[in-house]
Amino acid sequence: MVSSLVGQFVCIVFFMVVSISRVRAKQTVFDVTKNGGVADGKTDNSKAFTDAWTQACQTNGGGVILFPTGKYLVRPVILKGECKGPIGLQIEGTLLAPPGVQSSVDMDHWIKFQHVDNLDINGGGLLDGQGPSAWHHNNCLEDPECKRLPANLRFDFVTNLNIDHITSINSKNLHINLFACQDVKVTNVNISAPAESPNTDGIHIGSSSNVQILDSVIATGDDCISFSAGSSKINVSGVHCGPGHGMSIGSLGRGNNNNVSFVDIRNCSFVGTDNGVRIKTWAPSKQGTVSHVYVENIRMDRVKNPIVIDQNYCPARRCSPTESSQIQIVDVKMINIWGTSSTPNVVTLKCSETKPCQKIQLRDINLSYEGPDGPAVSACSKVDVITGGKQNPPACTKPVIQVPHNFDVLN
Repeated sequence: MVSSLVGQFVCIVFFMVVSISRVRAKQTVFDVTKNGGVADGKTDNSKAFTDAWTQACQTNGGGVILFPTGKYLVRPVILKGECKGPIGLQIEGTLLAPPGVQSSVDMDHWIKFQHVDNLDINGGGLLDGQGPSAWHHNNCLEDPECKRLPANLRFDFVTNLNIDHITSINSKNLHINLFACQDVKVTNVNISAPAESPNTDGIHIGSSSNVQILDSVIATGDDCISFSAGSSKINVSGVHCGPGHGMSIGSLGRGNNNNVSFVDIRNCSFVGTDNGVRIKTWAPSKQGTVSHVYVENIRMDRVKNPIVIDQNYCPARRCSPTESSQIQIVDVKMINIWGTSSTPNVVTLKCSETKPCQKIQLRDINLSYEGPDGPAVSACSKVDVITGGKQNPPACTKPVIQVPHNFDVLN
């Protein structure tokens, strides 16, 4: 009886998947080359793109915008809903951002989607932000009035978003930026930029929930994935990270909403990154909470700082040494993390003087260091640590050390 019911359930799920595929297959395809697009890598295709988007968006039942094989120069565009049905963006060719800096004012996007529901982006194609032509303009450490450089893909208030089999390279700033998005699934993406490229986060998440990032490769000059204020119910699995700054919650404390909760990171690898999994908050800061963070089955390979909580994050050196972070970090589990560190600073838990970390669990940690600077150490301050299983190095045997800061001050 049970096997019969299981068989019926499998059949129903298969029928639903096939039905959805058929609905998608019947959608009208809007080929940008039929809207004046030219795949020569020189002609501006932004109007052809937006015209195809408008047609698909206004078609009952939705539509698919197609970039066939070839190279398409696209200047910054904003693609808005609400649409009359699901929208697909099928990129089979290469989209090229314009080189250099295009505006004297802030430009937070190359391709931006706003207020869209049910959006699929796929096709196996490539987005090239042509970042080397603009990275030298990133001088925000020296100039507080600096202008932002554009993200390759920006999503604002987008729901039911699927991104699959897309490559993003050399973004001028962030590669994928999610703001106020709900129900997002990112799978099989390949994101890359040189290790020295500034602020080229792979995926940046803010004020968004129900986000899945699965089975992807991210190699950048900043965080592979960053979770900023308002992030909740985030699932990351099967992601290879490196080079880059690792995966970071924060920095938090400068805005009005400083809460991050229910972040689940499993079955990931970090190779040659500056950090592994990191939580960072400013001091001083406004109030907030980081809670229910679960990290399990993580391989570290030559990572400089594999496990970090830093509640005195201040890369710009504009903070007060006498004030504390007001972000409460509670219920963080680090389980089954193994591999190698390229420095002796294997575990560093530097928590707030006034809001000590609570319920921080370290279980089955096996991280080794071989080098001239002494044995691997686990350093802690102002933290309630629960340990279990293997602890290499032993948990919290040294006073806290200074955590090296990475210059990712825009996050």
